Amino acid sequence: MSAFLAVLGRELRLAVRHPADTLAAVMFFVLVCALFPFGIGPSPEILARIAPGALLAAALLAALLPLDRLFGAEAEDGSLEQLLLSGLPPALLAFAKALGHWLTTGLPLLVATPMAAAMLNLPVEAWGVAVIALGLATAVLSLFGTAGAALTLGARRGGVLLPLLVLPLSIPAVIFGAAAIEAAAAGLVARPYLLLLGALLAIAAPMAPLAAGAALRAE
Repeated sequence: MSAFLAVLGRELRLAVRHPADTLAAVMFFVLVCALFPFGIGPSPEILARIAPGALLAAALLAALLPLDRLFGAEAEDGSLEQLLLSGLPPALLAFAKALGHWLTTGLPLLVATPMAAAMLNLPVEAWGVAVIALGLATAVLSLFGTAGAALTLGARRGGVLLPLLVLPLSIPAVIFGAAAIEAAAAGLVARPYLLLLGALLAIAAPMAPLAAGAALRAE
């Protein structure tokens, strides 16, 4: 457990010392949401209709930005090999990386969600559900993204392969998350869709780190 916390703490310290990845993800998320009113017009009804899907898609694409460097920097300087030899199981190392990615990328995106929701004219009543849905969806992406980053580590053009591998796996998170936000905006119960998102997260939590650990062990 101490080794797990040490790896997680290292990820958080690196994010604090080098905040460019976090800031880039948040700015990308906000700017993409800001582009929709220019692209489809300022009609409040149209913006509110597309807001759920736009929020989910923009957040997941923003969370993808730092993933190609999740293991790459350590692989280049040799510290990844040292981490694998530290006694921490590769699956737990991958889980620590995924949790660190969510804390340094997913969590800041949640802070920016009300601003993005206001740009898309999402009803205020749905903002809380939007934050929860994006929190669960970005957690799923962090887990699948960690597995994808491990699988594409060392591959030629791995930065191109990673989105092609991760985004299809994230489609259910987009569907359930957008449905939850849409239901909340319409005054309906969003709980069933949030539970489905939670179930998807419960499936990804053990499976993705195991797949990532196996890929790291094979490197």
